[in-house]
Amino acid sequence: MKRGTVGMVEALFSGSVRRQAGGRLTIATPGPGFTEFTDAVAAFVRDSDVSDGIVTVFCRHTSASLTIQENADPDVQADLMTALDGFAPRHAAYVHGAEGPDDMPAHIRTMVTDATLSIPVVDGRLALGTWQGVYLIEHRDRAHRREIVLVVVGT
Repeated sequence: MKRGTVGMVEALFSGSVRRQAGGRLTIATPGPGFTEFTDAVAAFVRDSDVSDGIVTVFCRHTSASLTIQENADPDVQADLMTALDGFAPRHAAYVHGAEGPDDMPAHIRTMVTDATLSIPVVDGRLALGTWQGVYLIEHRDRAHRREIVLVVVGT
């Protein structure tokens, strides 16, 4: 951090009460695909009493990932899964295969998507666009329980 940056941050929050909250979610996935959990993140932010700030959403797995994506038309998710299947096919000649043919493609898909999301919080609400939702993407072939860590910081 550059010298003086901390002072700017303190000035930004001067006169305001700084708040921070942390939590965890467990998301059950049915197998490969998108599981939306926007409402759970929004509820966490609402319960935190942070009015303006940022929420960080972190997936604690290397074979599942996070994304912000359209939540209006499920065809978008189907097409995205088709694209990921083409990018990292399940039965390619991977060296790593200790956990089955879906393991290495899952790691590749996680690498090109996200393990962490940062979402602005404005007036106590997620500052998402009209058609945006927060999703966990399951990259493995069977159902899993995935742990998500949440931290919100702000005023």
